[in-house]
Amino acid sequence: MDRIKNVRKAVIPVAGNGTRFLPATKAMPKEMLTIVDRPVVQYAVDEALQAGIEHIVFVTSRNKSAIEDHFDDTPELISSLHRAGKTVQVSELERILPKAGSMSFTRQQAPLGLGHAVWCARDVVGDEPFALLLPDMVCHGARGCMAGLVDLYNDVGGNVVGVEECDPEETSKYGIVGQGATVARGFAVTKMVEKPRPSEAPSNFYLNGRYILQPEIFDILARQERGAGNEIQLTDGMLRLSETQSFHAQPYEGRTFDCGSKQGFIEANVAFALARADIGNLVYDSLRNLVLSHEATVKAA
Repeated sequence: MDRIKNVRKAVIPVAGNGTRFLPATKAMPKEMLTIVDRPVVQYAVDEALQAGIEHIVFVTSRNKSAIEDHFDDTPELISSLHRAGKTVQVSELERILPKAGSMSFTRQQAPLGLGHAVWCARDVVGDEPFALLLPDMVCHGARGCMAGLVDLYNDVGGNVVGVEECDPEETSKYGIVGQGATVARGFAVTKMVEKPRPSEAPSNFYLNGRYILQPEIFDILARQERGAGNEIQLTDGMLRLSETQSFHAQPYEGRTFDCGSKQGFIEANVAFALARADIGNLVYDSLRNLVLSHEATVKAA
């Protein structure tokens, strides 16, 4: 059996335009919108680092320089905070500062789909397995989703995807996987179907935006024809890869919020705020009062 190579690098695509959040994203990358007090993209980076990833590869586009600046040093700001005695803020900024040379940025010049964005990272990733985290999908739980994928990958090798269960009547909203034999903490993937009708879905386990993929995916994506939306689809490439390589799924025990939608973004802010020791109780009381006020207004209408 071939030695299982360590997953050292993670790809985070951040090239999207964020049109669903206009006008907020007119001058700000959607990945820099904040959940409580941290930008969306920071959650993906923290999750990758928690899983043991050593190098982050961002696939960017025009007008995304704020992301690069966010992960750079800010000596003037640090000095100002020190003078003001704001040590907590200094510690947090120092915590998110990456090690020198541990982040790379490459461009996707045209919006040709997720599969194309992943392909754009090929030269930085090289000939080794890599993690892929979609930053719009923000995981909330005691442990990050990617850490579980790495654990399963270290047992089985091949390709691993993160999954969660959805309402069986809502499978047409997601990419759905077929559930095979139980392996370690996950299961073998028997098929992958994009947005199947409930009557045709092989299970109710949906892909939640976390992947570990082998480098052979790059050659497949290089030849991949455009699919849905006239874009190069990652799922199409994974289907091709599954013809010759194994795929396993790791169910996530937390919850993933789709912060590419307004509803998911708001829900994520509420969930993360309620989980905070410093503001959780205050937010709960405020939300309770808002809900009660809303219900009274609706009844009176």
